[in-house]
Amino acid sequence: MQSDAPPDRSLSVVIPLYQEAENVMPMLERVHQGLSAYAHPWELILVDDGSRDATPAQLAQAAAEYGPHVRVIRFRRNFGQTAAMQAGFDVARGAFIATLDGDLQNDPVEIPRMLDDLIARDLDLLQGWRQRRQDALIIRKIPSRLANRLIGKVTGVRLHDYGCSLKVYRAEVIKEVRLYGEMHRFIPVWVASVTSPQRIGETVVSHQARQFGQSKYGISRTFRVLLDLLVAFFFLRFGGRPGHFFGSIGLGFGALGSLLMLHLLMIKFGFGEDIGQRPLLFIAILLLVASVQLLTTGVLAEMLVRTFFASSGRTHYGVLSKSDPAVSDWKER
Repeated sequence: MQSDAPPDRSLSVVIPLYQEAENVMPMLERVHQGLSAYAHPWELILVDDGSRDATPAQLAQAAAEYGPHVRVIRFRRNFGQTAAMQAGFDVARGAFIATLDGDLQNDPVEIPRMLDDLIARDLDLLQGWRQRRQDALIIRKIPSRLANRLIGKVTGVRLHDYGCSLKVYRAEVIKEVRLYGEMHRFIPVWVASVTSPQRIGETVVSHQARQFGQSKYGISRTFRVLLDLLVAFFFLRFGGRPGHFFGSIGLGFGALGSLLMLHLLMIKFGFGEDIGQRPLLFIAILLLVASVQLLTTGVLAEMLVRTFFASSGRTHYGVLSKSDPAVSDWKER
């Protein structure tokens, strides 16, 4: 029997902030304007990432002014945007979660449209695409375009704008992902580890130039993106079977080392030449030792993965839906 109750469209809006005192009140006003016509329950979660300016005071004033649906989380120190977003996800109560930056460059008025689009297209994540990005060309736009193309090619999750913080998620999906380090740059990749990449889409959104405060990002983050991309690639492709990653490399090294050893044995016993001082011998030994180390690392990694899943109660698969029959619905002979 199907329920006639309307689907749950409650919404949690998560905004991480760091040193954004001048943007707090304008941001709160814009969020409430953008969601004024939203006909379902919603809450606003503001996460202060250890700001040392007047941001905490502004957040306290905003919460008192707008009401209990505005929830404030304050960190003891600066832990980074990834930690701030994870803290917001952890306490979010909505069936859907939207995120955006606290610098007024993302427009909250886009959120209801994006939520309707996500539901209509049956997606788990809808990523914003700043097609007309209002940022510096050399230090922001060009590195971002190169990074987006590289990430899409390596991971197979092809999006135009990974860096846009304006996103809408199904809460049940994003809560299966745990964010650490600086993983917020690769949220679509991590989401693809628990759902199909076909359930990740994008839509064009507006973008405004920063009016107050200073950007917290520079061209130096490009190099960190490369390191994070390597980690994301590993977990996306081999997160549940790390032994295949280390084992395939170890077998390759072992095969090459064995071929070199056979070649040297032929030279030694077939032609009677001395091989003790040949660099090729040391290379072959190094390859064989590395092979053994990689194979044993793969075994240890497999044991750790199994221990993790067994102890945490998590699974290495994601369920989209399932039937839930009553106890009396067993088929009998």
